[in-house]
Amino acid sequence: MGFNRIAIAISLLVVLFIAFFSVNYLTEKSVAPLVLLPPPTIVISPPPAPQPSPNNTKVLYVVDGDTIVTADRHTVRYVGIDTPELPRDNRVGGCFAQEAKKMNQRLVDKKVVRLEKDVSETDQYNRLLRYVWINDPLASNGAEIFVNDYLVRQGFAYAAAFAPDTKYSEQFTQAENEARQNKRGLWNQCR
Repeated sequence: MGFNRIAIAISLLVVLFIAFFSVNYLTEKSVAPLVLLPPPTIVISPPPAPQPSPNNTKVLYVVDGDTIVTADRHTVRYVGIDTPELPRDNRVGGCFAQEAKKMNQRLVDKKVVRLEKDVSETDQYNRLLRYVWINDPLASNGAEIFVNDYLVRQGFAYAAAFAPDTKYSEQFTQAENEARQNKRGLWNQCR
């Protein structure tokens, strides 16, 4: 009977010893108490806008449906297309000229565009002759909108090939035929 009491006492001492050192060990090694923090804020931002480079430039303002002025003060005439003329010097403007200018503004005004040269550097008015591209804001893969083509295909411009700058003339002719057949833009409003 005495042996059982000793065994129980020793067992009790061992349990107390383990409990004491376990609590001490855990409190010394434990991390700060658990603090509930608000969930992290996730910010989804659009991809960075293209920055100006020799082929990329920011549009300062839109002159008309097929002409822009860039931040470096170059006047750029879109190659391969022609939009109706705005009224100037007591001349009546062409049908759909205001609409073409507004669409051009919507596409490129104050945005960074990519300019592509064909053969000629400038026209007789010293305007740069270029094809114009913008990033498609709806595409996540860096796709671009070909502004010259878009204006023709949507009926805001005519295809107008002038040699030697004819790289996309066949594409523009097809775009014009599509716009005419579908009565888009000026093909629906102008007679």
